[in-house]
Amino acid sequence: MKKSGANNSQKLNNVLFFLAGVLAVVVVGLIAFGVVNKVQSAQKQEYVRPDNTDTWEQETQTVEKWQEGEITYRGKEYKYNTNIRTFLLMGIDSDEPVTAAVDGISGGQSDAMFLLVVDDKEETLSIISINRNTMTRIEVYDANGGSLGTMTAQICTQHGFGDGRRLSCSRTVDAVSYLFYNIPIAGYISINMGAIPMLNDAIGGVEVEVLDTLNYPEQGVSLQEGENVCLNGQEAYCYLRGRDLNDFNSATDRLRRGEQYLVNYFNKLKEETNGSVSQVIDIYNQVSEYVVSSVSMTSLIGQLMDYEFSEDMVYTVPGETRMGEEYEEFYVNDDEFYDLIIRTFYEEVPQ
Repeated sequence: MKKSGANNSQKLNNVLFFLAGVLAVVVVGLIAFGVVNKVQSAQKQEYVRPDNTDTWEQETQTVEKWQEGEITYRGKEYKYNTNIRTFLLMGIDSDEPVTAAVDGISGGQSDAMFLLVVDDKEETLSIISINRNTMTRIEVYDANGGSLGTMTAQICTQHGFGDGRRLSCSRTVDAVSYLFYNIPIAGYISINMGAIPMLNDAIGGVEVEVLDTLNYPEQGVSLQEGENVCLNGQEAYCYLRGRDLNDFNSATDRLRRGEQYLVNYFNKLKEETNGSVSQVIDIYNQVSEYVVSSVSMTSLIGQLMDYEFSEDMVYTVPGETRMGEEYEEFYVNDDEFYDLIIRTFYEEVPQ
């Protein structure tokens, strides 16, 4: 299976070293599944680009308007729904337990990102998935942690600028909040992808109707589109991580599989544990070294066991993928995104 995370991080780092006035160092390293980092010329900045000052000022003014107590949208008045709590779920491109990054630019990428929206009044859950290649403002740093300002880049790269733990997560939370016009995010749960087989097998596997044909003979995995399968641990890993880097927009295909899997996993978890918090704790203990969280994961899941959640409550940040000079870039459809934010986080003010 090919991995894109380390490859993208190396290219982004070369750009940052260029901006800092440091000559790019050519690094070729063998990483998981035999993917080799390529060298990027310091003169190229196709992966990230500096923010335009005028545009940035206009965007800041727009964000501030969304922070007001009441807003007007399409001729109606809305206010933020205070019954909502929002959490960021992240899947980090590492197969190992969480460790401190070796420097300020090696925190790993958040290949999977989902906003978990909890409505405590209605007792419902919804999820908004975020394409890893979404182009937005991120904050960038050098290897020593010194700030280099902001740039526009794929949102998944924000996690790389930090310690690979809480600092990386909190900076990613800030980037996602900014993308969503500064909605408040109550906390985060970050899981290294190496935990997927254990999480899957802890509940006896997860049933899916396979959305894409995936063949990884070296992993003993062969999944055919349309078949109904109860995924074992290795199959779940490949289902959630696998994508062909030569296929355009494969990150979006993988995101769809992640949305499907989350719904099915949560429903199976409720079925297997029958609301038992102690069983949830047992599952968490199996993967705790792979987790970084600002909330009590077991407590949160225990609270939400009886909340309504289905595939109809899964949404995606709308937009389209375009090919940049070398890498895919996902651009948000602003009008559709505004509608999604209003529907999810706001409620109409009675006239």
